[in-house]
Amino acid sequence: MESGRRPAWLGGVFRVSAEHPGRDLVAGLVLTTLLVPQGMAYAELAGLPAITGLYTSILCLVAYALIGPSKVLVLGPDSSLGPMIAAVIVPIVAASGADPVALASMLALMVGVMMTVAAVAKLGFVADLLAHPTQLGYMNGLALTILIGQLPKLFGFSVDADGLFAEAGGFVSGVVNGETVPAAVTLGAGGLLLILLLRRYLPKVPGILVVVVASIAAVSLLDLDVDVVGALPRGFPPFTLPHASWHDLGLLAAGALGITLVSVTDTISTASAFAARTDQEVQGNREMLGIGAANLSAAFFQGFPVSTSGSRTAVAFQAGARSQLTGLVGAAAITLLLVLAPGLLKNLPQPILAAVVIAASLSLADLPGMRRLWRQRRVEFALAAAAFLGVALLGVLPGIAVAVGLSVLNVFRRLWWPYRTVLGRPAGVNGYHDVRSFPDAVREPGMVIFRFDAPLIFANARTFREEVRAAVRAEPKPRYVVVAAEPITDVDTTAADMLEELDEELNEAGISLVFAEMKSPVREKIDRYKLTRTIDPAHFFPTVEDAVSALREDAR
Repeated sequence: MESGRRPAWLGGVFRVSAEHPGRDLVAGLVLTTLLVPQGMAYAELAGLPAITGLYTSILCLVAYALIGPSKVLVLGPDSSLGPMIAAVIVPIVAASGADPVALASMLALMVGVMMTVAAVAKLGFVADLLAHPTQLGYMNGLALTILIGQLPKLFGFSVDADGLFAEAGGFVSGVVNGETVPAAVTLGAGGLLLILLLRRYLPKVPGILVVVVASIAAVSLLDLDVDVVGALPRGFPPFTLPHASWHDLGLLAAGALGITLVSVTDTISTASAFAARTDQEVQGNREMLGIGAANLSAAFFQGFPVSTSGSRTAVAFQAGARSQLTGLVGAAAITLLLVLAPGLLKNLPQPILAAVVIAASLSLADLPGMRRLWRQRRVEFALAAAAFLGVALLGVLPGIAVAVGLSVLNVFRRLWWPYRTVLGRPAGVNGYHDVRSFPDAVREPGMVIFRFDAPLIFANARTFREEVRAAVRAEPKPRYVVVAAEPITDVDTTAADMLEELDEELNEAGISLVFAEMKSPVREKIDRYKLTRTIDPAHFFPTVEDAVSALREDAR
């Protein structure tokens, strides 16, 4: 290797700012104040011991710094993945008594392998399987699920229920029956309110850190009767091989697939948001490689699946982070905490961790986005609402399946029933245009100029034929059907058979099928299908205007 060169796979840690490395150091320390309480809170959200959140944070930060392409993205335990992890491991633990930490580590291993394989196969486009409306609905449903699930903990009691409505009913029943712990609800609700107020009015103040320190002091000085985290195990996380029974691997793999999809989508979105600020291009496949490495590293040290955090990335960036040295500083600080002062957080109240999770869930929700969809496009609002109901009614994992399915069906719907119209010539405007946009446009006598805005494939071949027939019936004695084919980017064999049958049908009625503005690759397929046996080769024109002029002459 030449001097000064580094392997292409090495990532952001080697892009440390030569001018201001101190910024990354300070940003790393600031980031640590967020990583510790959120890591612990999101671990419990996933149904795991709080300490596993810190183990996970250390390993994923180091791995992404070495492999990941982004200068500033921060990986770690994530509020959107916590319920998904819990949805996978909690039923298995309840049925077989398996070790939840081992199951979560196996889940992280599977996610890491899937990410790595997808990166090598250049499958970064899988992030597109979650369209924005369905992702919006899914995240809103997830926010509500997290909120309802954390309310009992915020009020100082627990609920043994499964599902949104059961958990909501259990919470209401607990409050009505007097199970609320006054000290817990005071700390939890007060802490949540303070986090939200500081986030809204003093965003530069580390609200979570303020609340954590204040709550620990309150418990220590006032001897409040609330559940606390307790002393954490001392030392660096031990190397542990993930393991699970063969019987559980199927459910783990299904969960890992959903987590991988959500994680990739979230990471690509966050990377895109910060790429312009750091003069970088989004590298989807490299990002998947980095996330895969982070998950694999966490898997062997009692960790669980991780993703990119937009909020933590924003905090680090605002604090001056300009390279992955920030993440390494955060990992080192957490390690020092575990080695030198594991008892520092022993009096951290559980209701405060619930407040941290609820604050994160509120940031996942986007009600203005739903209102915007309602105003701008009702069909996409319906998709978002269906995804929301999928999560709320069926659960987190079925909800992600519903969201992906709706995204795919929406694509299919647009192909199956695309926009189509008849063209005419408006007064004072050059060319031929949509008669819906220009109701006064003059239609060419004896011609139907038809436009179909989609590839012509098996899914919409029948639609194309029926729409052409309807347009012909609406026009008095047409002699030509001119297809403005510029939007048609493909013709498959099913559509080719349809075109042949349609041309023969039109010919019997004394009508010729004509094409204008057809792309060269599509015309080559027409020739390959030998459609010119029935469609006159002279009936292909470079523009609609050329077709109309030639057909006028032919009609004389």
